[in-house]
Amino acid sequence: MAKFSTIKQHLYSKIASGEWPEHHPVSSENALAQQFKVSRMTARRALQELADEGLVIRSKGSGTYVAPIKSQTSFMAIRNIADEVRSRNHDYRAHVHVLRKETATAHVAELLQLPAGKPVYHSVIAHFENDLPVQVEERYVNPELVKGYLSQNYEKITPHEYLCEVSPLTEASHEIEAITPSPQLCQWLKLSKPEPCLRINRRTWSEAGVVTFAVLTHPGSRFSLGGHLHFGSART
Repeated sequence: MAKFSTIKQHLYSKIASGEWPEHHPVSSENALAQQFKVSRMTARRALQELADEGLVIRSKGSGTYVAPIKSQTSFMAIRNIADEVRSRNHDYRAHVHVLRKETATAHVAELLQLPAGKPVYHSVIAHFENDLPVQVEERYVNPELVKGYLSQNYEKITPHEYLCEVSPLTEASHEIEAITPSPQLCQWLKLSKPEPCLRINRRTWSEAGVVTFAVLTHPGSRFSLGGHLHFGSART
């Protein structure tokens, strides 16, 4: 991953997690250059690209601040990865590595708000763009809310598409982290050697309760996190 992209992902994570709310001061070019051991020009590029995307506001003389955003959900909008790939006029396909019923661990049960030891549905799917995996999606599903999850062909329809049909989402939460992939992830992502990856941990709810917990892992060299945000009607 390029140095300026590493800085951008770091700042994205601070904003998306809520650690830096609206109007929070953002690290200066000098501070970022020292922290990431890069030139000030590289730090400036990262900040400028965030400003171009509408996530921060740069003010000469007073610094850089998190932009006033009505809702952070547009920044981390839940989109169908197949649509994203095809919107770039690229070929999309998927490969299912795991699709089964299993006993929930204490951690998974807690995330799905189920008693420990209850059955859950577990899937692992690699999503490809032009024959390169750009995401490994590991998902745990509450079988009480999505009874037909295991009977779908996820090389024809994505879990996102199916879940939106049978259990419309009302709420979602995200956590973002940088990781070093395990040997298994390297295999699924077709990485010849480990490289920094971006991981999004996502829980989604319907009116009936927690539907899924998903772990989305992207190789840093094949992924860019961004969005287009709408602010209030008054613009400066």
